[in-house]
Amino acid sequence: MGRGVSEEHMGTRSCWRVERACDMSDSEDDNIPQLSAHTLAALQEFYDEQKQQTGLCVVGEEKYNVGVIEENWQLSQFWYSPETALRLAEEAIAAAGKGGRIACVSAPSVYQKLRELRGNSISVCLLEYDRRFAIYGEEFIFYDYHHPLDLPDHLTAHSFDLVIADPPYLSSECLQKTAETIKHLTQGRVLLCTGAVMEEEAARLLGVRMCKFIPKHSWTLANEFRCYVNYDSGLDGDM
Repeated sequence: MGRGVSEEHMGTRSCWRVERACDMSDSEDDNIPQLSAHTLAALQEFYDEQKQQTGLCVVGEEKYNVGVIEENWQLSQFWYSPETALRLAEEAIAAAGKGGRIACVSAPSVYQKLRELRGNSISVCLLEYDRRFAIYGEEFIFYDYHHPLDLPDHLTAHSFDLVIADPPYLSSECLQKTAETIKHLTQGRVLLCTGAVMEEEAARLLGVRMCKFIPKHSWTLANEFRCYVNYDSGLDGDM
């Protein structure tokens, strides 16, 4: 936790080292030692590992693929399955409407799928603690649920048509503080994904109700997860 800056720097340096190694192997200067195929393979393996861990060397549209940044279980990260990410993204677009604004709070896999689908029809941002997601530029906002209203000035109150949130921990404290953020950002519509055990607390804090749709994750989790909304939703027709 809290290692985002050092990991960013590490990722940048590892890319540089591999590029420099390749330059050396192709050099026309016979006085520069040539790297063996084994060494180059080891360097490439290190490069690929760093790319998976940080996402910082991923370029183009590939960086929006769900799972391109691996889950960090120490941060309680569990990505949705591609099917669930797609269904939630479609629901978010429908709920926000054409030209709508969507905030994804601790829900990076939904953000990634929204970026794949959105075209120019909506705007979207990601509020996330994990600084690896800074590869998404201005759409990334560092977010720590312990400080629910410590937000940049451009995230003005009630400026989002929909807020979709997935609090990282199944605790009253985490949900209460995340709810402060949600209520600050949304014009009204809320799509919450959290454990079934949080149903009563979610209803009390956000006025949401459980949907029929059951979200699934890339890994099977022991806790039952559900979706909650405070508006008429297409998720009520899905099982």
